[in-house]
Amino acid sequence: MAELRHSTAARASSSPAKRDSDASSASSPFLASPSSRGRGADNEDDGKDARRSSPLLAPHHKHLRLPSPLRSLLALEDPRSAAASSSYRILLALLALLLAAGLFAVPSLWSRLVSSLCPSSLPNAIDFICNAVAIAKIMSATLILPVLKQDQIWKDQTKFEDIFDVDHFINYLKDDVRIVRDIPDWFTEKDELFTSIKRTVKNIPKYASAQFYIDNVLPRIKEKKIMSIKPFVDRLGYDNVPTEINRLRCRVNYHALKFLPHIEEMADKLVSRMRNRTGSIKPYMALHLRFEKGMVGLSFCDFAGTREEKVMMAAYRQKEWPRRYKNGSHLWPLALQKRKEGRCPLEPGEIAVILRALGYPSGTQIYVASGQVYGGKNRMAPLKNMFPNLVTKEELASPEEVAPFRRHVTSLAALDFLVCLRSDVFVMTHGGNFAKLIIGARRYAGHRLKSVKPDKGLMSKSLGDPDLGWASFAEDVVVAHRTRTGLPEPTFPSYDLWENPLTPCMCRA
Repeated sequence: MAELRHSTAARASSSPAKRDSDASSASSPFLASPSSRGRGADNEDDGKDARRSSPLLAPHHKHLRLPSPLRSLLALEDPRSAAASSSYRILLALLALLLAAGLFAVPSLWSRLVSSLCPSSLPNAIDFICNAVAIAKIMSATLILPVLKQDQIWKDQTKFEDIFDVDHFINYLKDDVRIVRDIPDWFTEKDELFTSIKRTVKNIPKYASAQFYIDNVLPRIKEKKIMSIKPFVDRLGYDNVPTEINRLRCRVNYHALKFLPHIEEMADKLVSRMRNRTGSIKPYMALHLRFEKGMVGLSFCDFAGTREEKVMMAAYRQKEWPRRYKNGSHLWPLALQKRKEGRCPLEPGEIAVILRALGYPSGTQIYVASGQVYGGKNRMAPLKNMFPNLVTKEELASPEEVAPFRRHVTSLAALDFLVCLRSDVFVMTHGGNFAKLIIGARRYAGHRLKSVKPDKGLMSKSLGDPDLGWASFAEDVVVAHRTRTGLPEPTFPSYDLWENPLTPCMCRA
């Protein structure tokens, strides 16, 4: 998404996907047009189960016409035909989708849905905004500008317009979906919008099809005029929606969503400082280190540590995930199995060994994008010792420069996102939307920049072999990662559009 976030024609044109040939909880309301028509999971990488909400509703005086192939596929009826009832022409339905990762918090009259949005949730919000636009298109609805909210933990009340360029977002998508800035004045029940059971569509299956929304959601919107959807995590599929919808999601992701100028400018400064830290221009690596307490706890993997540390982690897991924790007796064999399967986050010391085996010298400039690492300085020591030129944005920028961004947690996340995106080498240590979006964007931009996705299963096997010498280990690592450097990959059923946009976004199907 380096090119994706920029307004310059040169960068936009570098993407192989062309504008005309294509393609938790944030809120994005939708208004169904008078032409609205139609027949009446558990992700361990992205944090705790989050309750998502997305409202729907209202008047739209301009028909949002879908292309004929898409209309046919979705079985939509042309409201101008004789068969179309006049009630369809006057239908005013508004769809509001609250899309942001995090914990559901207490809603109020105007704050709508308050939820936790930590730095790692910015990519989740991007994901959900793309889906919101897609669903608005599917149902010929009008999208109300998404609203991002945080809970009391982060003391942050970020709005869409605090992060993204609203005018660009609306104007870029004007030929695809009508977007308005807020809920219309005629709707007087704002205090009940996110609390009333009568205005909620529940039980949306994961990776639902476009037809599901036509058959099950649109009739409710027609009936109530305004509805909310709970939850909305992964509630729109990839291989069961029209190609045009996937291309639209890519246009939203790589072109319509653009960070505000001051965020772009600060990211440019950080990138420049990374390249010039030694007094001469050098490439740099960005490391997305997912080893925060929440990620370690959620993984239910076992890591080296003191007895006290393990007792505290057990108590933390029992409190946060009691149904999965049970009595704890099953966790040890489960942790061993997950590690063998490569499903555990890499520790700082483990990723350090991988990077050295791949041939990166100790002088490599590394930008670390991470929350507070579990275990603190002691846990970071092996990585820091092997790669001393390790910095974060707080070390690259002065307190005065960072201060304005602290007002919005998502602004800090945006800086990490852009610096990682523009790095010469990007390395992830665990799954999640942050890494997926960056790897996908770099592929979309022409896969000129390397993205390393470590083979955690190999690491589990090799690091546990006391007879394996360094030379053999390094050779195994190099060979295993020749095909894990971000080159385009063919798509397959249930592929992840954000990590691998090759066919849906970059090719004419």
